[in-house]
Amino acid sequence: MEPVIRLYRPDDRNDLYRICLMTGHHGEDATGEFADPMILGHVFAGPYPQFEPTLAFVVEDEEGVGGYILGALDTRAFEDRLESDWWPGLRDRYPAPGSDVLQQDWTPDQRIAQMIHDPFRTPDELVGPYPSHLHINLLQRLQSRGFGARLTKTLIKALRQQRSVGLHFHVWSDNHRALGFYRHTGFAEFPFDESFSTFVIDLRDS
Repeated sequence: MEPVIRLYRPDDRNDLYRICLMTGHHGEDATGEFADPMILGHVFAGPYPQFEPTLAFVVEDEEGVGGYILGALDTRAFEDRLESDWWPGLRDRYPAPGSDVLQQDWTPDQRIAQMIHDPFRTPDELVGPYPSHLHINLLQRLQSRGFGARLTKTLIKALRQQRSVGLHFHVWSDNHRALGFYRHTGFAEFPFDESFSTFVIDLRDS
């Protein structure tokens, strides 16, 4: 079976969570690092097809779904939606780290739980000109075969159809494979934070 890119279906949910975990350590496999293997997916994958189903795509081969790209049209509205409809239930399930535990001693689960209780808010200087954002992950068997570029082009086409003017996303600074890829595919770097690199593209360009 030649790998195909298609729109996300509800029965792909477990695959999204699995791939999120298997790429969750700066692009490498994080299986075994977390006491709850679902917690990464709850933060970085689950809400996108729930709230933005027309901007969720997967790549599937004979072994099944092996990668995805997930987008949000309006990052600020998406963050507000998470605050009202996604984080509250997860906060009940995953308590924040107690004040008696030093941050450097947090477990991987506690670090993600803190993100649930104190989620990142994209700064205005980034979300203003580049209001949309994405998450993309590919298992190793589909890497270096052009599917990252194809998934990105698929999402960009969908975003343009929905009249987005700009797109941004973050890559951990030690994910060298991804950094090298995006530095050679038409994205510009946006100075923002030392712990990760931010890439942007103006979708008004032809």
